Amino acid sequence: MSYSNVAAREGSRSIHQVAGMTGNSHRSPADHRAAATNSASRSEDISVGVILGFPPEIAAELQRWRASFGDPLAEVVPAHITLVTTTPTRDWEATREHVREVARRQKPFKVTIAGTGTFRPVSPVVFINVEDGFEDCVDLHEKLQRGPLHRELPFAYHPHVTIAHDVAPESLDEAETVLKNYRATFPVVSMGLYEHDANGIWQLREELDFGTQTDDDGGTCPAAPATDAP
Repeated sequence: MSYSNVAAREGSRSIHQVAGMTGNSHRSPADHRAAATNSASRSEDISVGVILGFPPEIAAELQRWRASFGDPLAEVVPAHITLVTTTPTRDWEATREHVREVARRQKPFKVTIAGTGTFRPVSPVVFINVEDGFEDCVDLHEKLQRGPLHRELPFAYHPHVTIAHDVAPESLDEAETVLKNYRATFPVVSMGLYEHDANGIWQLREELDFGTQTDDDGGTCPAAPATDAP
């Protein structure tokens, strides 16, 4: 494996399952609409998350690097940037509409990930920094973490791409050193709304294109220009 300096030809889209994911990653839009409808009809508390996915070639390369550092999550957690971490909500319909509205008002933007950082000693994590797009991610996070997703977080939000987590200290050192010159650039055109289901699996409920509004049939249509701030 070698370092990369990549410009993705297509905008990134969220992977179908994140963090402990199993099952079919090729579900049709109709399957996702049915899943969303079923979720909307439930009244119990659910946990949701929102992420930015990566273009396949970049996600695959980072997955190989993560596996090389001995991280067992490399096989089940595709590369991504978390916008909203595990957050409980009692109102799925309000949550879905809130996330849709944020997506409708968001313009696509460029992300550049480059160099490494760490959360040690607080947490045994090494990550790749978000350079271009950092403020866009922070802005999206702040807008999403309102209304039905509002909660106080124990740490300030810091967009990043985890590349090694909870492995031996020497493996964390290796990850931080080996990828210090890594750089990749790609456009971000959508974000994924996920539910943490009863089996402990993160399931994609909706992939929301930026600057569009999802209609009742699960399709998308161009959004009217926003006239005021959300």
